[in-house]
Amino acid sequence: MKGNGLDRGSLAGFGRGMDLDQTYPAISDLKARAKRRVPHFVWEFFDSATGTESVLRRNRAALDMVLFHPAILQGDFDPDLRCSLMGRDYAVPFGIAPVGMSGVIWPDAERRLARFAASAGVPYGLSTVASQTPETVGPEAGGMGWFQLYPPRAPEVFDDMLARAWDSGFQTLVLTADVPVASRRERQTRGGLTNPPRLTPRLLAQVAQCPSWAMGMLKTGMPRMRTLDRYAEQKTSLPQTAHVGYLIRTSPDWDYLARLRDRWKGKLVVKGVMEASPIERLEASGVDAIWVSNHAGRQFDGARASIDALPEIRAATRLPLIFDSGIEGGLDIMRALALGADFVMLGRAWHYALAALGEAGPPHLHALLVKDMISCMGQIGAQRLSDLPGRLVVPRHG
Repeated sequence: MKGNGLDRGSLAGFGRGMDLDQTYPAISDLKARAKRRVPHFVWEFFDSATGTESVLRRNRAALDMVLFHPAILQGDFDPDLRCSLMGRDYAVPFGIAPVGMSGVIWPDAERRLARFAASAGVPYGLSTVASQTPETVGPEAGGMGWFQLYPPRAPEVFDDMLARAWDSGFQTLVLTADVPVASRRERQTRGGLTNPPRLTPRLLAQVAQCPSWAMGMLKTGMPRMRTLDRYAEQKTSLPQTAHVGYLIRTSPDWDYLARLRDRWKGKLVVKGVMEASPIERLEASGVDAIWVSNHAGRQFDGARASIDALPEIRAATRLPLIFDSGIEGGLDIMRALALGADFVMLGRAWHYALAALGEAGPPHLHALLVKDMISCMGQIGAQRLSDLPGRLVVPRHG
């Protein structure tokens, strides 16, 4: 069926004239349908964290503690969601965070989300370990692409990867600084997903229960870290059991950041900052923005909630702050903005939407977030994003 943005698999169980707002009024509804439409091992890879997953609960609990004063007698209300970030204007203060191996979650997810980002005018983050390359995704992003760099070990890989990202249209580079070593994602391991993915009889039985996912994978092929394909011959310096992804498993230091700043001519963001102590040195290094994140709980189970780190980092710098981890709706976006973020990125939610509804998912999620923000801003009498801090019940200071 053409014209409504739904693929054939998305139409299963829907009647004519389906109203997405009534059927899927919240991210939780998209999440529930997505879980039914992807194999269990894929879900365990995507939806899991590390350890006991206490950070997921901590992120949620801390966000719920950020409260606003409702307002009365405000008269006509016409909220303005516009914002600016690193010299660029956006109609809304949120975008699409990078997710590794995004194409495992839903077939061709990277290009689908990049195309949506271009149409909606929001940033789209492509991971180094995505299942598509900068060359295939960059043109689809229409200038809205950010490239998330997992630091390469070899100097020749470092130089080549930066050139590929820039030549593909990515003008913002995001250095991932919070993955000094690989994390232990126990739930993902129990689920059975390996790297590269290998379909065992157990996993094939799960695939058989998800025909839309399976048919899409038949068209696109099983995902792998395609950006790293050209560097595969350098695997010979790694242990026999290591996959090519280990070419980018290095722990960057301040010299690495200085080298990156020297080589990259676009905007540079450092992702994974969770305390104020490195801020002064980050500023001196010439970064353009700081990304506050605990990697959505996927890296270290002993970290505090990202939202708890945000106020002290805001107090320590005038640089733009980007925020992620635990965002589940427009109200959460407002909470982060009120506590000092300039922009908010979501990762899981966009993939819930895509897996739930196909091409119709991302625009529906975008509309949900906008409607939620408008409704909540009306309740607290905030006409502009800059009004949000003043409506906090307990203003937080670093």
